[in-house]
Formats: sequence, structure tokens, C-alpha cells
Amino acid sequence: MRQQEEIAMEAGMRRRTTVRAGVSGRQLLVAQGAMIGGLALTLFVKELPGIVRELRIYRMTGGLRARRRYP
Repeated sequence: MRQQEEIAMEAGMRRRTTVRAGVSGRQLLVAQGAMIGGLALTLFVKELPGIVRELRIYRMTGGLRARRRYP
């Protein structure tokens, strides 16, 4: 009986060594981060001319100093 308990304990303490094929969690997170970063960069570059235009209009109207003129 004691020998069976020892065998059961050893079996429970052993780590399973299985070979897994595929992508690890860390690699998946890195790939997702790279994809989201690339999409954000693409969107920013595409919208940059409009942002520059809006900043130019904002400066021409007086910026923060124009509170009284443009309510």
C-alpha cells in the first residue's frame, strides 16, 4: 500500500513534457502589438496632411488668444 502511495506522489510531482507545435503566447502578443502599431502608424501617416491643415487654420484664427473674437 505504501509503495502505491509513493508511486502516486511521484507521478503527481512529475512535470509533463509535451512537445507543442505552434506559436507561444508571448510570440502571439508581439505579433498582435506589431500589427496594431503598424495600423496606427499607417492611419497617422494617411491623416497627417489634414492635421497639418487644421493646425495652420487654428494658428491663423489666433489659437488660444482668440477667445473673445471667436466664441
